[in-house]
Amino acid sequence: PCSGTGVLRRKPDAKWTLTQKFIDELLLTQSQILDEYAPMLKRGGLLVYSTCSIFPSENKKQVQKFLERNAGYQLLEDRKISPADSGFDGFYMAKMICQNSPA
Repeated sequence: PCSGTGVLRRKPDAKWTLTQKFIDELLLTQSQILDEYAPMLKRGGLLVYSTCSIFPSENKKQVQKFLERNAGYQLLEDRKISPADSGFDGFYMAKMICQNSPA
């Protein structure tokens, strides 16, 4: 789940549904999903996090907070596609690797 701010160019009416409460709930849900599914990876497994959002709080900051809470994971690469630069939808992608020993 994400705010969808990366697709506002195609769906401008969606901006009217964005509230701080909605964003706060999304941030919590995103955090919970990362924390609940990441332990399912074995050592060397890849975790990909992606949103169609342009908000740093849903993207790079969300990944940074996850990495702070979960020392057994390392960011390999991330990428932001900006609608302003690309002329297309906006996206964020992060690839992390699990460095924990298998349970």
